[in-house]
Amino acid sequence: MRITRRLEFDAGHRIPGHDSQCRHLHGHRYAIEITLSGDIITAEGAPVQGMVMDYSEVKRIARERLVDAWDHAFLVYRGDRAVLDFLNGLPEHKTVVLDVPPTAENLAMVAFGMLNGAYRDTYGNHLQLERVRIYETPNNWADCLRGE
Repeated sequence: MRITRRLEFDAGHRIPGHDSQCRHLHGHRYAIEITLSGDIITAEGAPVQGMVMDYSEVKRIARERLVDAWDHAFLVYRGDRAVLDFLNGLPEHKTVVLDVPPTAENLAMVAFGMLNGAYRDTYGNHLQLERVRIYETPNNWADCLRGE
């Protein structure tokens, strides 16, 4: 069985060296979808009986591990020195420095790495992260899938 929880956050970025508008500083209303797989929990009387995982727990973990850090932050590539220097000059600016350019593809891959292992199989139902989907816009997204 697979379940998916969607969360949204706002963040700025730029893609250095891009041939079009994305080379400029700008922001997005991102969405992240976290898909987990596992067996349906059958433990009689358990508060999660009939579920793969409680959706509120999926949300809590995603917020603690990723969303709260990225929300209203500027996601900047470590190699984008001019922007990084600019952001470092802004007192108390919320900046997330990434080892890769902040494309939707790379954000999905980084997010998968941050969340993989965070969802624990506490009921023996073979729970695991299967997919992280990052929407950069409602019409554009990237998926990072287990095993790819």
